[in-house]
Amino acid sequence: QVQLVESGGGLVQAGGSLRLSCAASGRTFSNYYMGWFRQAPGKERDFIAALRWSGGSTYYADSVKGRFTISRDNAKMTVYLQMNSLKPEDTAVYYCAATHRSRWPKGIYEYDYWGQGTQVTVSS
Repeated sequence: QVQLVESGGGLVQAGGSLRLSCAASGRTFSNYYMGWFRQAPGKERDFIAALRWSGGSTYYADSVKGRFTISRDNAKMTVYLQMNSLKPEDTAVYYCAATHRSRWPKGIYEYDYWGQGTQVTVSS
């Protein structure tokens, strides 16, 4: 079955950087979209970024454009989220997700598979 395993979270000071990884397994993802979401305490899970595995086209939420970059490594079956210029408001649990049901999906209900999440904490 499909498995998504996130890693790379941690504690970082404001202005710092982190790179999250999402190791994907269980099937071929060539026709999938891979997304990153985040959920802060007491808030909804929000879309951050996604890419189309085939071709690598990307799209982002306005809140992270210019600071976050999503990418993939085909050989490692891994999707990355490079996060720069981190702010305290970026503190959340970050989730990786996958779907092939929608084009350019941004809603949580459009994604079929989810990882367990990784905590990112940005101190001021």
